[in-house]
Amino acid sequence: MKPDNEALCLAALRDFDRDRYLAALLTPAEKRASIVALYAYNAELARVRELVREPLPGEVRLQYWRDLLQGSGHGETAANPVAAELLRAIRDRGLPVAALVAMADARIFDLYDDPMESTQMFEGYAGETSASLIQLASLVLDAKAAEGAFDIVGHAGVALAVAGALLLLPVHKARGQVYLPLTVLSAAGLDRESFLEGRDPARLKAAIEAFAGYGLDHLRQARAAGAIPKSLLPAFLPVSLASGVLKRAARNGASALSHDFRAPQWRRQLAMLRLLVTGHL
Repeated sequence: MKPDNEALCLAALRDFDRDRYLAALLTPAEKRASIVALYAYNAELARVRELVREPLPGEVRLQYWRDLLQGSGHGETAANPVAAELLRAIRDRGLPVAALVAMADARIFDLYDDPMESTQMFEGYAGETSASLIQLASLVLDAKAAEGAFDIVGHAGVALAVAGALLLLPVHKARGQVYLPLTVLSAAGLDRESFLEGRDPARLKAAIEAFAGYGLDHLRQARAAGAIPKSLLPAFLPVSLASGVLKRAARNGASALSHDFRAPQWRRQLAMLRLLVTGHL
């Protein structure tokens, strides 16, 4: 039997974003299809840089999603399971199209090698990517509760984006990309070029520790912003992994540029389950 679109999206998540795949499986069944659609859409956007050699084809791919969302798409939507499921989620859940378009716009940064200038710039990027994804998932789960969780979502999204950037350090370094803000590098006596060269372990460690600390500070602010409503906990499952990533990155220092320090899958699953049980990030 031919798999349905939700199954195809789940399979894509399993291949390209295992943590959100696991999070989707822990989402209430009646909400899962829409959450899977959002996560699969995010995975498609995040992969664009991997799929193209030059920025222009990447911009074309991002434009496809803008056109689709704004009602001017070309081609048969049904042939793209992610597109079909995303449009269904928008229709069924009343999701804001502008936020989904902004997610695609933010990914233009990924296509180029321009540095992240400041923590404010990073927060803007995180707000339109990881934080927006948490907020959209929250709207699916409980739209009323989501209205009162903006502060928690915002800080949690930045913490998750920092953790993601640290995990991808080896990939970004190979591409010549730097997601650590220049202000953080400068405080450690580095610039974009010296960071990519990686010849000063002590300064690299200082920069990575500072960036991880910045992520941990946002995680503390997310906790201080109040309790996560129980109905929204599934939207925060990926954030349950941020603390461990940030702490390990700070310990690993310069080696984070060349080694995968992600926790084993069983530990990641346990962290998600712990969040569902305790309600604490």
